[in-house]
Amino acid sequence: MAFRDDYAQGRPDGEAAGRAAPQVTAPQVTAPQVTVPQVTAPLAAAPAPTPQPPAEAPPIKGKRPLRRLVLLALLASGGAYGAYAGHEWWTTGRFFVSTDDAYVQADISTLAAKVPGYLEAVPVVNGQAVKAGDVIARIEDGDYRLALKAAEDKLATQGSTIARIARQAEAARAQVLQGQAQIDAAKADQVRAASDYQRQQQLAQSEFAAKSRLEQSRADRDRSDATVKGAEANLIALRANVAVLEAQTKEAENLAAELRTAVDRAKRDLSFTVLRAPFDGVIGNKATEAGAYVAPGSRIAALVPLQSARVDANFKETQLGRVRAGQPVHIRVDAWPDREIVGTVESLSPASGSVFSLLPPDNATGNFTKIVQRLPVRVRVPEAVAREGLLRPGLSVVVRVDTRGLDESQPPAPIEPHQAVSEGKAAPSSLRTAGR
Repeated sequence: MAFRDDYAQGRPDGEAAGRAAPQVTAPQVTAPQVTVPQVTAPLAAAPAPTPQPPAEAPPIKGKRPLRRLVLLALLASGGAYGAYAGHEWWTTGRFFVSTDDAYVQADISTLAAKVPGYLEAVPVVNGQAVKAGDVIARIEDGDYRLALKAAEDKLATQGSTIARIARQAEAARAQVLQGQAQIDAAKADQVRAASDYQRQQQLAQSEFAAKSRLEQSRADRDRSDATVKGAEANLIALRANVAVLEAQTKEAENLAAELRTAVDRAKRDLSFTVLRAPFDGVIGNKATEAGAYVAPGSRIAALVPLQSARVDANFKETQLGRVRAGQPVHIRVDAWPDREIVGTVESLSPASGSVFSLLPPDNATGNFTKIVQRLPVRVRVPEAVAREGLLRPGLSVVVRVDTRGLDESQPPAPIEPHQAVSEGKAAPSSLRTAGR
């Protein structure tokens, strides 16, 4: 009844329900007379209820102090690490000069043929360790043996020639003695003929001798004088012959010396057919095999003396103010990062690397851009470490030079010439390769 009146007057049923709520009981509100189309039309115009935000959960007690403790612990550990790092830098780190532009080097020797020929055998392989004197390669030596035999035969022939000339010289000396005796005999005849002529001349003046006898004695005197002169000339010729033979002997001996040199050269060439290791090392970069033809200078293999391994570090010129020879160097090889090697600064290069380059820069013309130069510094490693064979030429390393204990008030020590160099002798290998 009331519901129908409200509906007829156009009021929404919500308002009618609101007014009728105190009067109508629950069974009456749910009367079946209300249809769905009649109810939905006015409900569409009703405003939507505003959503309420969800209620926040109450904060968990004890979480904020834990965060503070963690933050304080991190700050404390960071501060302690910073203090430790600063202390290490102040006491140690600032005295070290380091670079990673450093590599292992060694006095590598290229083994090459000295004489031409076909290789008969190459009994080594790459990576093989050899001792000084071990055979690296053999060249066929047939031609060289024949050359040696020919040189020895020529020397023997020349020896016979020298012996023959010596005998001729002895005969010539005997002839000189004979000529001397002939002169003595001729002089005796000369004295007799002169006496006879003088006697005949006195007799002729007294007319006790025939004139023909005087003429004969005069002829005998003149003949004896000529005989003496002839004997003396013959003696001069004989002595000259002796001098000629002595000169021939000297010439023959000089020729024999040349032939002995030829024999020595043939022996030397024969010895070069066997190529031997000049020192202990490891074979690498083998370039040829048996049967190949090699000319003088043809490369056969390389010999690496691992016991002479060293480190060449290229420091910037701005890092060299405190670097001196004899300072300790800490070496870390990239191949073995867990092992630290302590070496010694051996020497500093006499010039920067750019000066020894194939085309050194010329900054006297054109625009100029300053570039920090690098100077090679040689680092000597302990002999025991070098003999282990771990340091192979070409490996990258990181070096740190310990400059503690340097007296900056004292200038660098002057470079003194090595005793062997000053005396004109060959310098040791460590000095010969200091500028490499």
